[in-house]
Amino acid sequence: MEAESQPATTPAVTTCYRHPKVETYVGCTRCERPICPDCMRSAAVGHHCPDCVKEGVRSVRQARTVFGGRVSAVPLVTYVLMGLNIVAYLAELVRPAVVDRFGMLGAGLVGPDGGHYVYQDGFPAAFHAEGVVAGEWYRMITGAFLHMPATEGVFGILHILFNMYSLWNLGRVVETQLGRVRYLAVYLLSAFGSSVLVYLIAPGTLTVGASGAIFGLGAAYYVMARRLGADMSGVNRFMAYFLLWMLISAGFASWQGHLGGLLTGGAATLALAYAPRARRTLVQGSACAGLFVLLVALTFLKQP
Repeated sequence: MEAESQPATTPAVTTCYRHPKVETYVGCTRCERPICPDCMRSAAVGHHCPDCVKEGVRSVRQARTVFGGRVSAVPLVTYVLMGLNIVAYLAELVRPAVVDRFGMLGAGLVGPDGGHYVYQDGFPAAFHAEGVVAGEWYRMITGAFLHMPATEGVFGILHILFNMYSLWNLGRVVETQLGRVRYLAVYLLSAFGSSVLVYLIAPGTLTVGASGAIFGLGAAYYVMARRLGADMSGVNRFMAYFLLWMLISAGFASWQGHLGGLLTGGAATLALAYAPRARRTLVQGSACAGLFVLLVALTFLKQP
């Protein structure tokens, strides 16, 4: 008796879930949906579809520093800040009036002849106020990206060269530890705090330069080193030289701006470094926002 012959079974035809017109017999080893060769992503076992790959990337925990910032090997923010300072300096070379227009000035007067004069209450009608007192609050940040023009001689060129060299050395270290967002917050707060102290103590002085923000980064470096338990001998020497330079430069630079940046940067970094880990981001953000509000309030209290 002959056995009945069974018809050959043909596998069911499946198509790629992303490309319905493409036949495939391969499925994602994670979600088992059919995928074509264009959608296959090599995995440790088999292949994954693009959606599972994206989901896997989202579920991977990002590496964080002790201070909560994302680990990054490229100090991108430092590069951008240096670039902005250099672009602003080139703008000064083309239009020297940029310094008078955007430099940090608390209070001044512009006369009918276009000249700049010392501010005084009850000034004549032919004059008009300029500076923060006249609502030009942007000067408190833009002044930190300007430097002494090249027309001031060798020192005018050394001003930006020295500041960019300091920013390059300090910025890379601080940004690597704090992460980009926190680093930028410390930098801008230090620049703003520098301008606030200038406004409170020497409102009639036109100041420019990134040194206030850089002094803030110096304070941040010191606070971070203590928080990380680093060998403080070298850090203390660095800070001693930093403070010594602030005293020496007081004869020809704005010590108010340097001190304001130093204090603000130190205060901001203390909040970032010692925030409780359980609510770290909330505490850090609230502390930086509170510091900014305090600086704004001090500026308002000084307004005539």
